[in-house]
Amino acid sequence: MTAVDFVAFIDKLASVSGEAILPFFRTSLSIDDKSCGGVFDPVTAADRAGELAMRALISSNFPEHGIVGEEFGAEQPDAEFVWVLDPIDGTKSFISGMPAWGTLIALTRHHRPVYGMVHQPFFAERFSGDGERAHYRGPRGERDLIVRPCASLDNAVVYTTSPRLMNSADRTAFGRVEEVARLSRYGGDCYAYCMLAAGHVDLVIETELKPHDVAALIPIVTGAGGIITTWEGDGAEHGGRIIAAGDKRTHAAAKLALLSG
Repeated sequence: MTAVDFVAFIDKLASVSGEAILPFFRTSLSIDDKSCGGVFDPVTAADRAGELAMRALISSNFPEHGIVGEEFGAEQPDAEFVWVLDPIDGTKSFISGMPAWGTLIALTRHHRPVYGMVHQPFFAERFSGDGERAHYRGPRGERDLIVRPCASLDNAVVYTTSPRLMNSADRTAFGRVEEVARLSRYGGDCYAYCMLAAGHVDLVIETELKPHDVAALIPIVTGAGGIITTWEGDGAEHGGRIIAAGDKRTHAAAKLALLSG
């Protein structure tokens, strides 16, 4: 089987996770801190309910597949097909009532992301990609996702979730990009990458990402014609310091600025 054979099933995963998560949004819900005294890392009943709903559906339909999820760890991580799940990417936005969050669903084969979806149930939007093409579906219809050209860094719109999530050295490096870019904005989490794929943002620069934070985004960004790597130019599937760009020229310029210190 190929990734194409699972497209309809991925839609089902998005639907069941959205049904589990959305009733919690903009309600009074309890919040736990996973950080153990470090940087605040919230998790809610919504995160857990969304992941459990997806895990149950995967296990009942494809018991031979592996699952790696943010909240409940790994099952059969060395299987040929492994689902990488982040039920709410942007939990801090979620608990603040802000809509810049989404459910990340990635299908990997032999540890390589071959299909990804970002589902934002509050807006009823789905962004998906297979590395060759990327697609949007939402209240205003359906369309292919295509990045926009951006020839130079001084014309770029750049996003990061927050410089406060970076260590001091990486924050300084990001500042070198920010000083040159036309516009720098904070927030967005996974939604910023979707806007890059849709041609509204030119760069997304992050640090300290886990595989479940980025696996679903790789096939969407590359399917829309963009590029996503580590700051050093390696594959992004293992997370770490990540840079995504719609134009290879901007990617190269930003990477040079980030590493020039």
